Parts: sequence; C-alpha cells; structure tokens
Amino acid sequence: MDRAIIIGTRGSKLALYQANQVKVKLEEHFPHLDFSLQVIHTKGDKILDVALSKIGDKGLFTKEIEQALLKNRIDMAVHSMKDLPTLFPEGLKLGAVLERGEPREALISTENRPLNQLTEKDIIATSSVRRRAQLLKINPHFQIVDIRGNVDTRIKKWKSGYCTALIMAATGLQRLGLEKNISELINPVQMMPPPAQGIIAIESRKNDGLVDDLLQQINHKESWIRGRAEYTFLETIQGGCQVPIACYSEVSGSKLIINGMVLSPDGKQFLSDSLTCVVSEKEAVDAARRLAQSFLGKGALQIIAAIER
Repeated sequence: MDRAIIIGTRGSKLALYQANQVKVKLEEHFPHLDFSLQVIHTKGDKILDVALSKIGDKGLFTKEIEQALLKNRIDMAVHSMKDLPTLFPEGLKLGAVLERGEPREALISTENRPLNQLTEKDIIATSSVRRRAQLLKINPHFQIVDIRGNVDTRIKKWKSGYCTALIMAATGLQRLGLEKNISELINPVQMMPPPAQGIIAIESRKNDGLVDDLLQQINHKESWIRGRAEYTFLETIQGGCQVPIACYSEVSGSKLIINGMVLSPDGKQFLSDSLTCVVSEKEAVDAARRLAQSFLGKGALQIIAAIER
C-alpha cells in the first residue's frame, strides 16, 4: 500500500483524542504506513443553542463525515459509538471498535455531593432526554435544564453558576484529563447509560478489503460484542433520540448480562429488565433482540406512541 490512510473525525478536543487513539493503534500494528487525520465539521457541531432532541436524530454528528467516506475523501471515520445511528447508510458499516472506556455517567456538583444528596433546590443540567427521564424517576421535583457544548464548555457553564449539578459521560472527562471534577460515578442501577457509551467506533466502507485488514488488527472483541448487543437492543426498540432508552451490558466470567430500560420523558412510566447469555456475538445479539422484543410486548410501544403524539 503506497497511499496515505486518511481518518475522518470531528474537530472537538474529545473527537481528536479519540481519532488519535485509533491512529496510534494503527501505527503500532502498521509502522510502515502513513496515517493522517482530517477534521470534518458536522451539523451537530454548529448548532449549540438548541436541545439535541429538538433538532434531529443521531446523524447530527455523523452525516457529513459519512458523506466524505462515501465519496472516498477519507478511508475510515472515528465516532463515539453512542452517536452512531442504528442503521448505516448504504455502503458503510461498523468496521471495528477500541477497548471500551468507562461506560458510567458522571455527576459533577457543587460541594462534591453524590446524586442521593441532590435536592429540589438544585439545578441539574443535561442534554439528554434519557438522563432527564431517569432523574425525574428518582425525584419528580428535580429542576432540570438543557445544556449544550463540548466538555470544556459545559464545565465552564457549571463553574459560572448556570447550574449546581451536571451529568455527562464519565469517559469524556477521563479522556480529557478532567476527572478531578467528577463528584460521583453513578451506579448503572441508579442511572443506566446509553447504548455503547465509552466505545470508540471506526466506520468504514463495505468491500474495502485493505481497510478491513487494517481494522481487524485493532478490533477489541469483548467491546465489539457488548456494543453490538446494546445497539441491537436500541435498533429493535426503534425509539429515536426523543425516546429515553438505556442499555448497559457487563461481562461476568463467561456470561454477558444485558440490562435495558425504556422510560416516558417524565420518568413516571418505565420498563426495566435484563437477560444473560454466553459471551459471543451471535448469542449476545440474539439475547438483546429478545430483551427488546419483550419490552415491546410489555408496553414500550405505548410509551413510544405517546411520545410521538
């Protein structure tokens, strides 16, 4: 191979950190090849004053990068897997994932208080309908406000008094060296994270044998299985980003435990259950699909229909 391999990424500090992790992994395995990054700005990066649930679905952070991939301007694209739509555009696929980082949610609060010490007097900021619903499930009287912007921007808003507490993905804080701000890593039993949180995903073109060979060398098998299971749960529910859906899997010995949750936006209605299977991609995907289908049979369709209305 005598050409440079171009890796597409968003331009935020976190996106560049993640893309560089992929670049470093590839360089370790293929020191004779030339890998470079190309920054591509997405719609989600440009609209920062409106809640994500009001301006579109997950393609906000991927569409422009995927178009560059389809037009052969880049050879692969790096994303936070939780930002990927459940269905890839024609011609594209999930090529590989790196080893999963911290999947839990992080709470940042004044006086370093944990979640169970927050009260109705606190102003809690989050950009996620899923986090909002789970907060209201814990306490329907919580004051919750929207917050947008990159990791640094959100922390600055908290420090300036915009809110007294802030919930965001722990892995982003850790990857940027900002973990000192974390008051608590929230137990998934209290607040279940979104599908695939903490996983760095690499998207590639179908039938690109050269890139496939590269990506197979850096794919982390356990993280791949967990990510595929959690996204199968999300895909089967088919709720979109306006529906509070959570899914979290964990490995215990040779077993994979898949936990799922679907809520109404006010947290008053919710379904929560889990399934256990062996740690294999086929078994994990089948179990996640069965878990989601059981939710649909128990009332998830009614929750989703009410939200759509």
